[in-house]
Amino acid sequence: MRVILFGATGMVGRGALRECLLDAEVTRVLAVGRASCGVRHEKLDELIVPDLFALEPIDGYDACLFCLGVSSVGMSEAAYRRVTYDLTLSVAEKLSVRRFCYVSGAGADGRAMWARVKSATEQALIAMEFDAYSFRPGYIQPMHGIRSRTAWYRLAYVAAAPVYPIVRRLIPNRATSTETLGRAMLRVAKDGYRRPILETGDINLAGDRTSF
Repeated sequence: MRVILFGATGMVGRGALRECLLDAEVTRVLAVGRASCGVRHEKLDELIVPDLFALEPIDGYDACLFCLGVSSVGMSEAAYRRVTYDLTLSVAEKLSVRRFCYVSGAGADGRAMWARVKSATEQALIAMEFDAYSFRPGYIQPMHGIRSRTAWYRLAYVAAAPVYPIVRRLIPNRATSTETLGRAMLRVAKDGYRRPILETGDINLAGDRTSF
């Protein structure tokens, strides 16, 4: 399988990239972004595009893992919609893939501004010609040296790391990890899923190598 990955410089995208590079069934990964992800691997190619709205059409790949995202804090709805809905759809329209896996967020069916924009993005993707799947993770614990680019998030994740295994066992429908989310996206990209929107429990199920 050949995979296009957006957001490889971010925490979630880095987790997805790691799983792609470890998976023997993935023969090629194209990381597309505004800057290099800084990873070198025989299966990895990079395409640096300073303005993703200007992305040229890409074909020859089976699936897209779309891990780009920004916080809505301090943003107007118009600005947030442009970098969430408009950009995602602009990219999706330029890809010839069979499956498109989009990282949304827990609570995307709510009434908050960010949730309304995320939900609209999910529904627009589902209406497109490829098979689209939206991933709604709750708490995500970074693993294998992956770090958030936000300083205070990094401190919070370090503090949470010792108790994460307990949290995962006690509330599996609320917490996941970069490893599990990356595996889940890749597995759904290969095999699909029984519904187009995956909540945290679905993500953990799909990311478990022993069950699906």
